[in-house]
Amino acid sequence: MMKSFGLNSLSRRQFLRGAASAAALATAGPSLAQSSGIDSILSSPGRGSWDDQFDAKSSRAAVEVVSNIPVMSVETQSYVQQAMFRYRSIVDQGGWPYVPANEKLELGVVDPTVGILRKRLMVSGDLAPDVGLSDAFDSYVQGAVRKFQARHGLPADGVIGNHTFSAMNVSARVRLGQLQRNMDRMAEMPEDLGQRFVMVNIPAASIEAVESNNVALRHTAIVGKIDRQTPTLNSRIHEIILNPYWTAPRSIIEKDIVPLMRKDPTYLTRNSIRLFDYRGNEVPPQTIDWHAAEAPDLMFRQDPGKINAMSSTKINFYNPHAVYMHDTPQQSLFGKLLRFESSGCVRVQNIRDLTTWLLRDEPGWSRQHIEAVIASGINTPIPIENAVPVYFIYATAWSTADGIVQFRDDIYRLDGAEELAFNEF
Repeated sequence: MMKSFGLNSLSRRQFLRGAASAAALATAGPSLAQSSGIDSILSSPGRGSWDDQFDAKSSRAAVEVVSNIPVMSVETQSYVQQAMFRYRSIVDQGGWPYVPANEKLELGVVDPTVGILRKRLMVSGDLAPDVGLSDAFDSYVQGAVRKFQARHGLPADGVIGNHTFSAMNVSARVRLGQLQRNMDRMAEMPEDLGQRFVMVNIPAASIEAVESNNVALRHTAIVGKIDRQTPTLNSRIHEIILNPYWTAPRSIIEKDIVPLMRKDPTYLTRNSIRLFDYRGNEVPPQTIDWHAAEAPDLMFRQDPGKINAMSSTKINFYNPHAVYMHDTPQQSLFGKLLRFESSGCVRVQNIRDLTTWLLRDEPGWSRQHIEAVIASGINTPIPIENAVPVYFIYATAWSTADGIVQFRDDIYRLDGAEELAFNEF
């Protein structure tokens, strides 16, 4: 049975303010001056550093995991080798303890499980050994949990729920194997990625725009579903289309649009999707038998606009999979933990920032001009004279120059260990 300890969820600052207020109510005149004195100490820019060390340190832990160091660089393999050496040493020493699934563990809890949790976090380097092995979930443990969560692509809230328990209880031996499998993938990457490139990491559902070996922009992404996977590829971004037409792939026509038309014959019209035959003639939707065994052999094209599947922008690069990067009207999906929602293409949050970065060296394409063209609603293809390399990679484990080892769920089950697959709870 878990219980709260000490100040529970109150910060030291709240406690001191509360103590001062209580003293003021209990006594007369002079005590009010004492309360004011405490307030002035707490608000003083030159006060002592105890508050920073206790509360702020835990909040900084997750921030330290985020940096401008790219996932992939010319040194990445050496960083992963160093991580493998550390994890092999952990395995040789018996790994880390299993943390029993419990009720939600969070700041203020006292429970024997927290003592095990401390050992687990110390072994992986998330918690400093000198903080001790008590059963109290204090701010040091909270900071270590946040760091662990950030390293594993989880919301860094400092609270241990099902997803954090699951990631924490993958054995050190399995993590070592995950690093090795990703080392093999990295060996297949080009030695020279380019001075300026875009990297899409599929399992992390994230995008980096890299320049001079530093991350210039980082974007949240939506990538392919487990049954409609985003492929790995190397290509070059040669074109951006503002206010694009969207042409539905055959798979979406068959799996999504035709079933919808059977339920709602107005679906195409309401979504500004028009049908064209191979001669370019428009075909009225009401002339089609939507209950036929096969979908009609027609082009399904959606006009530009806010409800367009690609919304404001499409980013093109040559590849045999007919995939691309694009904007989306479904912005709420970027807030989800599990961002595997597409049919293979990659949706980009804040895509206009990436578009501006890609078009930086193209004359006349300032951010203001890009916004004006989007507002016009006119379909506008923009060739990129100096095509920018783009890489779609499948990296579930990596390390960077700061020594932080990152892991992600093996969403497409390519790492060969059941423990690494994502489980929905």
